[in-house]
Formats: sequence, structure tokens, C-alpha cells
Amino acid sequence: MFAVIKTGGKQYRVAAGDEIRIEKLEGAAGDTLDLGDVLMLGSDAGVTVGSPTVDGAQVIGELLDTNRARKIIVFKKRRRQNYRRTKGHRQWGTVVRIAEIVAPGEKAKTALKSTTAAPKAAEAPKAKAKAAPKAAAPKAAAPKAEKAPAKKAAAPKAAAADALTELTGVGPALATKLNEAGITTFAQIAAWTDADLDALSETITGLKAKAEKNDWINAAKALAK
Repeated sequence: MFAVIKTGGKQYRVAAGDEIRIEKLEGAAGDTLDLGDVLMLGSDAGVTVGSPTVDGAQVIGELLDTNRARKIIVFKKRRRQNYRRTKGHRQWGTVVRIAEIVAPGEKAKTALKSTTAAPKAAEAPKAKAKAAPKAAAPKAAAPKAEKAPAKKAAAPKAAAADALTELTGVGPALATKLNEAGITTFAQIAAWTDADLDALSETITGLKAKAEKNDWINAAKALAK
């Protein structure tokens, strides 16, 4: 006798003694389970097709193991978008052995059982005897709050930033780069040395050449007054 069953959204043709891998089922090794809807039964006497299932038919399987299948690689790519993603996936599954196929009107010889222990019922917490309220202890006198120390003198405010775009050849973009490098005032530019220009040129390309061409140091000295 054979049967067609449906479990985990898939159909399987099985016979007694077959070992099949199906979608993951809850249970432990040694459990005997009802494997779901029976869509068709076949034997020497003929074939019975359900509508959609065969009433009274049952397929019982013994759970052997629950594990993960071999890894598959999932690769996604979008052309001309510099998009590539690679992931691995291992699907969970259950291996079962078909113990018995029960036709309509017959009684199953294999009993359904589960080896997983049922959780113990939570014990109700014992009611604690109410203790007599204790006499409130006299409150200790709160210590007087100490006077807060006098506020420290405020630190002098940093010098306001100058409009560096007043220098010839300095646009808004270059002024922003100078500000990010810590140059915000004409006084700082007026104090530049060759070493300072070389250091700034490493982060701002062509700065030294522009500064020398437009004589920023002397112009900054005049604007800083």
C-alpha cells in the first residue's frame, strides 16, 4: 500500500518503511507523529483519491532526526549598480520513517507518542503572612544644605571668525576648507610660515601657490588691524 501525503506545503508518495526528509516538525527522536493530510491511497484493490483528503485515512511516521541540510549559496547582483551580495543558507528539516499507513475504517496499530516531557505546572506562590506594621522611626534631622560654591569666572570667549573670502582668490569652498583646518581669522594667516604652508598644502591642494601668488600674509596683516 502507498499513500500521497501533504506536509509542510509539499506532497510526498510514501510506503511503509520509507525514510523521507520533510519540512521541520516539532518533536524529539523516537516520537511517533501523524504526518498530515492523506490525499490519495493506493493498493492492489485500487486507488482512492480524496476530495481533497481521504476521510479516515492516516499516515504515522517515526521521527528519526531533526537537522539542517547542506549549505546553499544565494548570490544577488545588479548590473552596473556595483551591487553584489553573497549569503549562505542551511534549511532545517526532519527525517521520518513511515511506520504505518492506516486505511479508512481500520484501527492504527502504532500509538502516537511524544518523548518530550511535559512542563510541570507552575506552583502557586504561597501567601505570605502579613507582618504587623512597624512603628515608624523618628526621622533624623536633615543636614542643612551647604552653600553652593561661587561660580567660577567665565572663560574668555574665542575670537570671532573673520570673513576669509575678503582675501583675493579665497572663495566659499576654500574658506570652508580653511575653517575645517582650524584657520578662522586673519591674524592666523598673517602669522603663517613656510612650514605652516607646507603642512596645510598636504590637506588643501595648491594652497601654498595661491597664498604666495595673491600675497595672503601681507593682505591678512592689513585686514587684521
